[in-house]
Amino acid sequence: MRAAPTNTALALVVAGVALTPLAYLAVRSFDRGVGEVGRVLWRARTLDLAVRSLALAGAVTVACVVIGVLGAWLVVRSDMVGRRVAGVLLVLPLAVPSYVAGFTWVALLPGLTGFTGAFLVLTLVSFPYVLLPVAAALRTADPAVEEVARSLGRTSAQTFFSVTLRQIRPAATAGGLLVALYALSDFGAVSLMRYEAFTLGIYTSYRATFDRTPAAILGCVLVALAIALTVGERRARGAAATTRGPRPAVTVPLGRARVPAFLGTAALVVVSLGVPVFSLGWWLAAGRSTVGDDLLSTTLNTVTVSALGAALTIVMALPVGVLAARHRGALVRGVELAGFAGHALPGITIGLALVFFGIRFAPGLYQTTPMLAFAYAVLFLPLAVGAVRTAVAHAPPVLEDVSRSLGKSRTETRLRVTVPLAAPGILAGAALVFLTCAKELPATLLLRPTGVDTLATELWTKTEVSAYAAAAPYAAVLLVVAAIPAVVLDRFLRGGVR
Repeated sequence: MRAAPTNTALALVVAGVALTPLAYLAVRSFDRGVGEVGRVLWRARTLDLAVRSLALAGAVTVACVVIGVLGAWLVVRSDMVGRRVAGVLLVLPLAVPSYVAGFTWVALLPGLTGFTGAFLVLTLVSFPYVLLPVAAALRTADPAVEEVARSLGRTSAQTFFSVTLRQIRPAATAGGLLVALYALSDFGAVSLMRYEAFTLGIYTSYRATFDRTPAAILGCVLVALAIALTVGERRARGAAATTRGPRPAVTVPLGRARVPAFLGTAALVVVSLGVPVFSLGWWLAAGRSTVGDDLLSTTLNTVTVSALGAALTIVMALPVGVLAARHRGALVRGVELAGFAGHALPGITIGLALVFFGIRFAPGLYQTTPMLAFAYAVLFLPLAVGAVRTAVAHAPPVLEDVSRSLGKSRTETRLRVTVPLAAPGILAGAALVFLTCAKELPATLLLRPTGVDTLATELWTKTEVSAYAAAAPYAAVLLVVAAIPAVVLDRFLRGGVR
């Protein structure tokens, strides 16, 4: 069935809009000529930022792959005590924004700054990106290959390194890419830990001088590093694939290692969840008398801009998601990939691009709520597109055919049949986007209207001057606000939403 011309046209417009900030950032970088680009690229500071950022991303990725693989194996394949509870607790750090985790650690240990602090915080909030896909791969992997290896005399350790790791390599490398991109694009943790990485360097360059060209060039370098990591992950992943088994794998007894495995897992839960919760509770109690009257207004600002961002993102995602769910071809793939461009890149580069674009072409929209909502839409469009595509794909096409046979137009059929059937999945996608918008920091810092603060920016501002007691209430409310859509998502995934 041919795609509806109107839907295709709208999807193409959305793809073009999603690429506009990145395209303008590249154009803005060459405003002062190729010579200026070369000067900025070859100066010592640029090289230093690149080395520091890559070193941090590399160290965090390696640590997360080791922790994620071992943690996944313990909760899926071993007989460790409490492994089911551990499997839940080890995923929860994903719900903690990096700057909230950074705040809780630096408030507890003020000397924990620089590379060590940034490495610790990013590792503790990122390892679930590896643990989740590896655990899924271990659950579906064919156990026969491992059993053959053991029958040939190999020990459990030898089987793990020679067979199991090969089976889960695609999942581990895919998770490692997510960690690397997250560490490379993070702004909150590195700023709170005073570690001069690329994102902090771009923000400092933008704020420190009236000449914004160096900041644009640094933004393009960060984009190039993100693309290079993506290409490298595809090559490292190789052609290996997990073979789906007809039955679950046999549980491996840990023997004497059972107690150390449990203690190590418990320690990981304590440092990734216990320390942030304890620190936040401590400073929340200490700062109960410092809660200002602006906490309510800041919370309302956060809810408002996040809701507007989620609504705009869903509206933009509808034509792309419907097109991707119902049709195939090079055009569809291109439109979908264009929509995914923003999410694969650091938020600060999108924010910086929209700053330049707004000042030059839309000064009336610069530092307004619509511009901030648009930034959220560009950044998180893939989350909504994925939700819409999945929801529409599960809506039976035969019902659309019946509607068309009754004389309804394509547009009327989409609105009266497809969208209502896909509504639960679309609402779940909106909840996910709302959650992500509420936690977003760098683009919000650059684009928020003058005098309008969100929970994320207020937390960052107060932590910058070491006002930890004053920052604690904002961190606590942010976690509560983020928990509401998380509950909605959980109900949907468990079948609570019908």
